[in-house]
Amino acid sequence: MISFSPDEIAAIALSLRVAVVATVASLPFGILVALLLARGRFPGRALLDAAIHLPLVLPPVVTGYLLLLLFGRNGPAGRLLDEAFGVVLAFRWTGAALAAAVMGFPLMVRAIRLSIEAVDSRLEEAAATLGAGRILVFLTVTLPLAVPGILAGTVLSFARAVGEFGATITFVSNIPGETRTIPSAIYAALQTPSGDAEALKLTAVSIAIAFSALIASELLARRVKGAGR
Repeated sequence: MISFSPDEIAAIALSLRVAVVATVASLPFGILVALLLARGRFPGRALLDAAIHLPLVLPPVVTGYLLLLLFGRNGPAGRLLDEAFGVVLAFRWTGAALAAAVMGFPLMVRAIRLSIEAVDSRLEEAAATLGAGRILVFLTVTLPLAVPGILAGTVLSFARAVGEFGATITFVSNIPGETRTIPSAIYAALQTPSGDAEALKLTAVSIAIAFSALIASELLARRVKGAGR
């Protein structure tokens, strides 16, 4: 039977905590941005699209450094949060959640956007002709039909958050018990001569979490499609 040390358990628990917080906090914004990109027609739409997907093409270390510049104690956003609300993100687990959210956000938005674009606009127009406002049309027509894409985007973002390393270690470092997630713990284990066993166990856990999330997403998507028939 595989046993885990307290430090390994702490890293696993922190990874799940960071991934859940990052995904849940991102989801409302992901749906809103996806809707804007799928249905909106406004100046700067292409610029917004490029900005959202920028973390996918930038080196993660660059993204982490930009977060440090913005949300560090001396950064404009970081200083404002600290002075106004007493919230510190740099070198805290909340900063790890922010980094994970930023890295997973493009995947979430893309999946949701494609799902919204696949919704037949004639159904939305029909609801509008019956007197439904834009918000009601979205809540009763667009959103239910886009649920499979929302589930897919949520799972992709969660899996990306669990595996996030470069931006996280740059922004919040690798502090045991505070910011050491599974990828950071694997990296730390590989720096020691006898750390292969620990790295292998944590790698297996990471694979199991990602695989379970994908299976759960597929099962939920099938159930949603079955209920809609």
